[in-house]
Amino acid sequence: MIVQKFGGIAMRDEQMRAACIEHIREGLNKYHQVLVVVSAIGRMNDPYSTDSLLQLTPAFSSDKKARDLAASCGELIAAAVLSAELKDAGISNFVLHGRQAGVTTSGDFGDAAIESIDTSTILDGFQESRCLIIPGFQGVNDKGEVMTLGRGGSDLTAIALGAALQAHHVTFYKDVPGVMTDDPKKVATAYKLDKISLSDFLSLLDCEKPIIQKRAALHALDTKIPLYIRGIANPEEGTWVLP
Repeated sequence: MIVQKFGGIAMRDEQMRAACIEHIREGLNKYHQVLVVVSAIGRMNDPYSTDSLLQLTPAFSSDKKARDLAASCGELIAAAVLSAELKDAGISNFVLHGRQAGVTTSGDFGDAAIESIDTSTILDGFQESRCLIIPGFQGVNDKGEVMTLGRGGSDLTAIALGAALQAHHVTFYKDVPGVMTDDPKKVATAYKLDKISLSDFLSLLDCEKPIIQKRAALHALDTKIPLYIRGIANPEEGTWVLP
C-alpha cells in the first residue's frame, strides 16, 4: 500500500486530474492499495482554492472556528471531484472525511497539531475498495470541530497517514520533476537529485515556497517513512527522500 498526495496544481483542471488518475491506476497495479490525499483545487484566485474560500467574508478574521470550517471545504470539494472522475475512469473508490478519516487534532484553529490517528475506518475501507480518498489539511478535535493544519498541511496529512498505516512510501506529485539543487526558475544550472536523506532534505525547506511543508518532513524523519517526489506530468524518475 502507498499514499499518493496530489496538490492544488495537480488538481487544478480536468486535464491535470486525468494525469492524477493515471498515476493512481499505476499505483494500484503496482502496490494493490492506494490512499489518495488531496489539496484544494488550484491556487489563489481559483474559485475553490483555500485562499478564495477565506475571502468570502471579512468576518472570518474574528471567528477562527468558522474560518477553519470554510477552509476545509476546498479539500472536500477536491476529493468529491476526483472520486467522481475516478469512477468515470473505471476505478472504484470512496471518500473518507471528518471523523471517518481518523485524524484527531488539538491546539489552535488554523495551525492545529495531529494528536492521534485511528486507522480502523481506513483499514475497513480497504476491505471494500482498493482506492480511498481523504481530504488533506484537516482533522477533528475531541469536540467534533474541524481544525486545519496550517499552510501546506495536506502534506502533513499524507505523511502522518502513511506512517500510521505503515505504507511502503508516500509519493508527492509536483510541478517540478523532483527535488532540485536550486530553484530552476532562478538558477539555470539547477538539477534534479536522484535521492537525498531526510535530514539533508530538511535544509532545503527553509525558503519562501518549500517543495513540501517542513513540519510534514519533520514527521517523516521522526517516523522514518520514505518519500518519493516526482513531477505530475513528467515521465522521468523523481527523487527518493530516505530516512
